[in-house]
Formats: sequence, structure tokens, C-alpha cells
Amino acid sequence: MSKAFTKESDGDNEDDLPEDMGGLPATAKNYMTPEGFARMRDELNTLMRKERPEVVKVVSWAAGNGDRSENGDYIYGKKRLREIDRRVRYLSKRLANAEVVDPATRAKTDQVFFGATVTTANAEDKERTIKIVGVDEVDLEKGHVSWISPIARALLRAQEGDVVRLRTPAGEEELEIVKVSYI
Repeated sequence: MSKAFTKESDGDNEDDLPEDMGGLPATAKNYMTPEGFARMRDELNTLMRKERPEVVKVVSWAAGNGDRSENGDYIYGKKRLREIDRRVRYLSKRLANAEVVDPATRAKTDQVFFGATVTTANAEDKERTIKIVGVDEVDLEKGHVSWISPIARALLRAQEGDVVRLRTPAGEEELEIVKVSYI
């Protein structure tokens, strides 16, 4: 059989990917902060305007060199193009379905909503500060947690001074809301 009629595959079958890889419940909106939206848009622009054209150039050059079956530039370039295209599709879909919520435009309140930076204290008076962001913006090192995470769900709609209960693997924990800000 001629290689011209076989499908090139490296085990990555795009059909095996879930329809929505974002971790959102099916009916939930994809809330994002303006910063998160801008970061994703910048990544999409970089992929489309810089990275993809460079890889296409390399693949075109490699294809012109003859035998593609043993041409590493061609094989790995095609693989990288599939990775870029997959990420572009994902980012495009997430950005198209995003609902940008700017916490800076919220009226001054001490109640916890999307975009809030919340400082809590546990029973041992150990303080922890988190920011409630979209599922695509989670960064635990910075204290950014998803609005659908258990801690965010426990805090949402509570106010400064309230005590909320959070279920953890170690048991139920009480957290006092010390400070709420929208910066």
C-alpha cells in the first residue's frame, strides 16, 4: 500500500478530546475577568500571527526536501501544527463563549461576588487571601481560584464578618471573612 493513502497519526486523535475541556458545568456561563480575557486573546494572537506561520514555513521547506517519511522537520512540524490548531480551536471557543465581568465596575460592597479578593481566617486565626476568577484563570500560586471551586462556592454572597462552612477532605472547616475587596 502506498504511504500516500495512509493517515499520519501520532496517537493524538482529536476526536478523542472532550467537547468542552474547561471544567464548567454544561449550563454554566464562562465568566472571566478582563485580565484573563486579555491574556487568552494575546495567546491566541501570538499563535495565529507568529508561531503558526513560522511552523508552516518550516513544514513547507521540509516538504520540498523530498522523502517525508524520514524528514524530522516535516514530521515534528506537522505534529506541532496539530497542537497549535487544537489550542487555537480551544481558545477561540472559550473566548467566543466568555462573559467578561469587570470587578472594578462593581458598586462598593463588602459582599463576595465574582472577581472579589477575599481574606479569610480559620479557627487558628491563620489568614488566607484568594481571588475568585474564571475557570481559565486559575493560578493557585497567586491565590486565584475558580468561581466554581468549593471554597468560592462557600464564600459567594457572604459578607465581611460572616462565618462560612467549607467541606474539606479533613472535615468541615469554619472560615471567617475578614476582608472583601474588588481590586
